[in-house]
Amino acid sequence: MVLRLIIGLAGTAIALAFVGRRVSFLYRLIRSGQPDPARVAYVKENIGDDVKGQLVEVFGQRKLLKWTGPGLAHLFVMWAFFILATVYLEAYGALIFGLDFHIPLVGKWDALGFAQDFIAVAALLSLIAFAAIRIKNSPKKLDRKSRFKGSHLGGAWLILFMIFNVIWTMFLFRGSGAATGNLPYGDGAFASQAVGALLDGLGHDTNEILESVGLLLHIGVMLVFLIIVVHSKHLHIFLAPLNVMFKRRPDGLGAAQPMMSKGKLLDFEEADPDEDTFGRGKIEDFTFKGFLDFATCTECGRCQSQCPAWNTGKPLSPKMLITDLRDHAFAKAPFFLATDAERENLPEDVLAEAGRPLVGDEEANGVIHPDVLWSCTNCGACVEQCPVDIEHVDHILDMRRYQVMIESSFPSEAGVMLKNLENKGNPWGMSETKRLDWIEDLDFEVEVIDDKISEDTEWLFWVGCAGALEDRAKKTTKAVAELLHIAGVKFGVLGPMEACTGDPARRLGMEFVFQMLAQQNVETLNEAGVKKIVATCPHCFNTLANEYPQLGGQYEVVHHTQLLAKLVEEGRLTPVTPIEENITYHDPCFLGRHNKVYAQPRDIMAKVPGVQTKEMHRCKDRGFCCGAGGARMWMEERIGKRINTERVDEALETDPDTVSTACPFCLVMLGDAINEKKNAGAAKESLEVVDVSQLLIRSIKGEGTAPEKESVAAE
Repeated sequence: MVLRLIIGLAGTAIALAFVGRRVSFLYRLIRSGQPDPARVAYVKENIGDDVKGQLVEVFGQRKLLKWTGPGLAHLFVMWAFFILATVYLEAYGALIFGLDFHIPLVGKWDALGFAQDFIAVAALLSLIAFAAIRIKNSPKKLDRKSRFKGSHLGGAWLILFMIFNVIWTMFLFRGSGAATGNLPYGDGAFASQAVGALLDGLGHDTNEILESVGLLLHIGVMLVFLIIVVHSKHLHIFLAPLNVMFKRRPDGLGAAQPMMSKGKLLDFEEADPDEDTFGRGKIEDFTFKGFLDFATCTECGRCQSQCPAWNTGKPLSPKMLITDLRDHAFAKAPFFLATDAERENLPEDVLAEAGRPLVGDEEANGVIHPDVLWSCTNCGACVEQCPVDIEHVDHILDMRRYQVMIESSFPSEAGVMLKNLENKGNPWGMSETKRLDWIEDLDFEVEVIDDKISEDTEWLFWVGCAGALEDRAKKTTKAVAELLHIAGVKFGVLGPMEACTGDPARRLGMEFVFQMLAQQNVETLNEAGVKKIVATCPHCFNTLANEYPQLGGQYEVVHHTQLLAKLVEEGRLTPVTPIEENITYHDPCFLGRHNKVYAQPRDIMAKVPGVQTKEMHRCKDRGFCCGAGGARMWMEERIGKRINTERVDEALETDPDTVSTACPFCLVMLGDAINEKKNAGAAKESLEVVDVSQLLIRSIKGEGTAPEKESVAAE
């Protein structure tokens, strides 16, 4: 017993020394990040929200269970860590007090013994499932299609092997204990008792030796496992709860974060590029949450599998972006954590890593290639799917900000869009007087606000740049205006007083232009006394609802599908004429993932007689981007397959008569791809893309099948 105690405690002390040194390094690394006081304050002030997050995201594994098979397997393994902690409590008790030790009070309850054995067996079966999944999705077999492409697979197999070692040594320790009579549980510990029955024939003395060996092996495997975990990507075992706690509410999507410098909002009037942080120009510029994100990544590849850029042959993998930043942070850490005097004696490889630019091409040896940075559409699929709440989009946006505002390095065609925003207040550079042209086709009066909104006007209709100036989007604008008029909803528009919300500038990284436009609009809205806004563009909707409050613009903002669905539900709009068409709906990213509006567009279509809907295989929270977000609408797509083409290919699989959506950008992108398909003979000539509101107005006004479709059918 003394020898067993010495070996066990000595091994524990040595292992904890290694672990303690690593934990100290990680703590210093994460604490070195820029402060984020608002995030910390939210956590302190919303303990109930934090507890709920831990219960749902960590203990309940909400996001992982969206992937039912792998998610269930991970749930069992994760709970095995919690429940089998009681076995390790028993193991150390046996090491110190003797092999007949049991946990006081509960240590002889069969229910506890059953829970321990059940979760161990479930974890063992889960390991088999994990191995099968990894073999099936081997990058060598499926190359780019595998979500494990670019992951450190050797480390993953090692972890599976170590978990297996934890389980078999546990059953050796407990099974031999059952044979010697030291196991404190009866038939509840069914697997341990079964192993004990197998070992019983070896005799009492042999089983006593096996019990001591199993005990030391069980503890030793855990200690080695612990050392491996704190030095590997499986840090998420300990860091995931922290990352979930400090995540941006509600889920890291919606509003883009305002620019911060040293924990304070950046004031452009007083900012100094030499003193203040403009985005992220080097790894040290990331906040502590950024470093938490890097260290927490599990390399599971769920973000990668859903990314529209990666799926169309572009170099952006959200997973590899995070792991590249992590590897750079770990390699450069000895430099930025050292004093000036200590830096003089650092190894050459550390100094070389410290000299790498954060963003740069192959010649510059940048950590992140510019093509990676500019491939992002800000669709949020990566953030939505990440099981540990990594905020990929925020990090990409912050790096863009530095490139745009400090380096003046961004795709040249986006520069035209920025100039148009600055000079004309819209991305196309058209005259502000054209913002009212669409009204000429209406047969009723629309209030144009030039001072104060009328007291009896309930809603401001935010038309948006596309809705006022782009021909296809104008059809949506007119349909919504007609529907509101039919429903008796009093609304007004700003006309020439309306300017771009600034979303394209902000998502490109030009925060200065965004703030210029946003402050102008907030001043206009506040002076006009606007309280309630309805918008047809999800990008305008998201900016007005989630980002303008950062600048003092507090309004009730809804998307037009939300308001129209409510009016239909209340009976103020009644679709009557059947539209006998097969329709597939495309979820706009900034309406769906960013703002969780999935039901209302579908509810509207469900109320239109005759409509038969069929979902694309990627829909709702796994919907596929049209390719226009993140200011990509104004950048050429030169690498890989066009994202809008990929999405239309998915739509064509449903054999639709019509593709519907609820975003002017999506209308343009999908419409362009459909026209290309028509020209190539790959889509029927009658196929069109329309806004949900256009379907509704056709049914209400008794138009039924669109005239152009009737003529095609007649031919």
